Amino acid sequence: MSHDAVPDPLLDKALRTHTDYGQEQLEEHELAADPFAQFTAWLAEAAERKVYEPNAMVLGTIDPDGRPSSRTVLLRGVDERGFAFYTDYTSRKGRALIANPGVSAVFPWYPLHRQVILYGEARKVDEADSNDYFSNRPRGAQIAAWSSDQSQPIDGRDALEQKVRDTEQQFAEVDTVPRPERWGGFRIVPERVEFWQGRTSRLHDRLVFVWQGSGWRVTRLQP
Repeated sequence: MSHDAVPDPLLDKALRTHTDYGQEQLEEHELAADPFAQFTAWLAEAAERKVYEPNAMVLGTIDPDGRPSSRTVLLRGVDERGFAFYTDYTSRKGRALIANPGVSAVFPWYPLHRQVILYGEARKVDEADSNDYFSNRPRGAQIAAWSSDQSQPIDGRDALEQKVRDTEQQFAEVDTVPRPERWGGFRIVPERVEFWQGRTSRLHDRLVFVWQGSGWRVTRLQP
């Protein structure tokens, strides 16, 4: 937009949006013993309070050329080993993670005025875990995994749908669609997990678990 253009009132309103968050708080004594237990408690609460796709996270990677990239993926498992998600290893994010496993992820639970921010290293999950997850996907999603060379250009939607039809024909007589070798899981092994609770006047609560080699240390950050 040129400097002398007439401002768009709707755009101006959007850019000036301000929410003074409520009275919910996060205190050190309220935290679970480790970030995994704290995360699962918050995730369960987000689901109970009807947050849309509470397992959606914005995944940040660095590609082989050193350029950052972000996209939304779905968390499919969490335990003391880390946070697991699944993708095509030959996709843009897959190639980035194989070249540079350093990763960040954000769970933006806007209705709750909460965020969880992960920093760590992405490692491939065991093939048995990938096989188990893939076998429980809907058949349509299994067919899509075979049909789509994720992140690669294609001539149009018709060409993509033709690839799907070809794959359906390929597996028409097969009860169980096998997992493509290029498809599987990553697990984010966190080194740092921040729990962010919005507070009034922008005096937010920010409590961070930092891995110290033999245990987790909790630090409060200024907002």
